Amino acid sequence: MTRLTVDNINPHVRAAKYAVRGELAVKSEEFKALVAKGEAQSLPFDDVINANIGNPQQLDQKPITFFRQVASILENPQLLEKEEVLLNGLGYKSDVVDRAKWLLKHVGSVGAYSASNGVPAIKESIAKFLERRDGFPANPANIYLSAGASSGVNTLLHTICASPNTGILVPIPQYPLYTATLSVLDATCVPYYLDEAKNWGTDINAVRSAYEKAKADGTDVRAIVIINPGNPTGASLPEEDIRQILDFAAKENLVVMADEVYQTNVFVGKFHSFKAVLRRMQQEKPGQYDGVELASLHSISKGMVGECGHRGGYFELCGFDPEVEANIYKFVSIMLCAPVIGQCFVEMMVNPPRQGDPSFELYDKEHSGIFEGLRQRANALHKAFSEMEGVECGEPQGSMYLFPTINVPPKAGEAAAAEGRSPDEFYCMRLLEATGICVVPGSGFGQKDGSLHFRTTFLAPGTEWTGRIVKFHDEFMDKYR
Repeated sequence: MTRLTVDNINPHVRAAKYAVRGELAVKSEEFKALVAKGEAQSLPFDDVINANIGNPQQLDQKPITFFRQVASILENPQLLEKEEVLLNGLGYKSDVVDRAKWLLKHVGSVGAYSASNGVPAIKESIAKFLERRDGFPANPANIYLSAGASSGVNTLLHTICASPNTGILVPIPQYPLYTATLSVLDATCVPYYLDEAKNWGTDINAVRSAYEKAKADGTDVRAIVIINPGNPTGASLPEEDIRQILDFAAKENLVVMADEVYQTNVFVGKFHSFKAVLRRMQQEKPGQYDGVELASLHSISKGMVGECGHRGGYFELCGFDPEVEANIYKFVSIMLCAPVIGQCFVEMMVNPPRQGDPSFELYDKEHSGIFEGLRQRANALHKAFSEMEGVECGEPQGSMYLFPTINVPPKAGEAAAAEGRSPDEFYCMRLLEATGICVVPGSGFGQKDGSLHFRTTFLAPGTEWTGRIVKFHDEFMDKYR
């Protein structure tokens, strides 16, 4: 008899759901293993496309040369003893060597722990980046390096959630990190629905309604989460929406958690940071918004950097009580520190080569090429959806995802029920089995009752695979019509 069973482990861990790495993802990995072994003769496809998770380099997005060259020296400083070979034999530029030396001077070794909240010099680089981005100063003391944005979310929610009665307003659909973490913490998710009719915009009336209902039920609602640009929706919020959220947070005394990891993935309009908008509102109406507590997060995992595996990110705190910040510092100290090589990647993300630097031309070419490739594939996928019966999908705005509505025949719903699945899960499973393309059903992110969706990335190279989805959909609809 084992001491631990699924019935006696932490029930909150057991109850947590994380669809992007759930059953479909596991099955796709099984198919991928068969393909790799050359044992896929029984499968109706030759390759597997993991469109279920924003993992750029798994789907052949190439690393930025500047970042990886600097990292190679950080991992093996002895290369600096052969600096001439780096410059004249391996094509390293002088600013690569200079950046590596600067980081090594401040880090010492990427194999050593750093300060709990991050390397001070890297925090200063982030502060300068935030000032350039927003036009307002940033204090390095309020910046915390993290193991990707997920670790920052974990830190913040652990600090905010004091009891099962603590409520957090979470957008629906949402990235399941939030609901899963709240489940583990045994805290209360207060869902507010995004407006699909307005390209998944944030409807302040929906936020207000969800807040008031939770409050009437006795929930201590403490914070609101916003993902901008959106995941899984790809929505990019206009400044007016952000102003309404901040105004509501000020009136109801809510902490604002702004998940901004897709801030460079914007195809329509421009990115507006919550901090820049908050600072402008504070200037316009002195005193009215001074009490807003804002935590904003960023990461090296997304954008054109795509260094998910190096686990680097940060969050900045604005308006937090010093004693609360001291406890946040204590919490990150328990985790010791974020991976130091990840911290170095964060520094390069916020301080990349600039016009006139030896590495700028290649960096700009690579960065622009990745961005344009993402936009082209997003548009190709959107065009494919527009040709599919019963599928509706808004224009790609940002992030790495599309979240189309699907309408399936009643017979498909009956077949799904016979397997104990929801119709969107059934559709996604049949898609995977027929094409090797792994997407995530909308139920994994939350969706309005009676509606069906799935989320797909547009990271996979080429556009041929979009035709596989169209063909499958036509056959699926005919089969269950």
